[in-house]
Amino acid sequence: MHPALGVLLAYLAGSIPFALLAGKARGIDLREHGSGNLGATNAVRVLGPTAGGMVYLGDTLKGLLPVLVLPQMINAPRPDLWAIAFGVAAVAGHVFPIFLMGKRAGKGVATGGGVFFGLAWLAALVALGAFVITLGLTRIVSASSIAAAIVLPIAVLAWRGATDPLFVVSLAIGLFVVFAHRSNIARLRRGEEPRIGRNSRNKAGAT
Repeated sequence: MHPALGVLLAYLAGSIPFALLAGKARGIDLREHGSGNLGATNAVRVLGPTAGGMVYLGDTLKGLLPVLVLPQMINAPRPDLWAIAFGVAAVAGHVFPIFLMGKRAGKGVATGGGVFFGLAWLAALVALGAFVITLGLTRIVSASSIAAAIVLPIAVLAWRGATDPLFVVSLAIGLFVVFAHRSNIARLRRGEEPRIGRNSRNKAGAT
């Protein structure tokens, strides 16, 4: 398979709007409920933890599977570099899915996490630890996502070095995730960001 086709397939996989599909299965358009964000956090808040957990799993797998499977199918040198390209395409598909005509969907946290569990599992595990610890301390998903996005490139740098292309990609994705949470950051500064366990409908989500 030509690697360009692999990039397209990764983008299409990333574009699958699991949150939208899960909501539609219950007659709910998540774009009109909660934060309006098509990510796992809003799915949990609106649809409940079971459906939200399935959305999170789906969003993670559509980042993980392209970087694990597609490099084995291409006919090109340096499949490791193409694996990074497939991961970037999957995240781009999640954030700007073709099935939604390019409109923003999620913020790339779960799909990006899946990509890095496939490409740099140890760094991804460290970032996940930062997420869990921050969530335990604050009960705020957005703050936890931001913490993971900051820790990820640091962990990749420590493990792979600054010259590894994966470090540049991890830094770019981390910065994008922080930028995508700019409205959440503003609410955090005002003390208005919802916490887990409280009624947070119609407030902004994180993932």
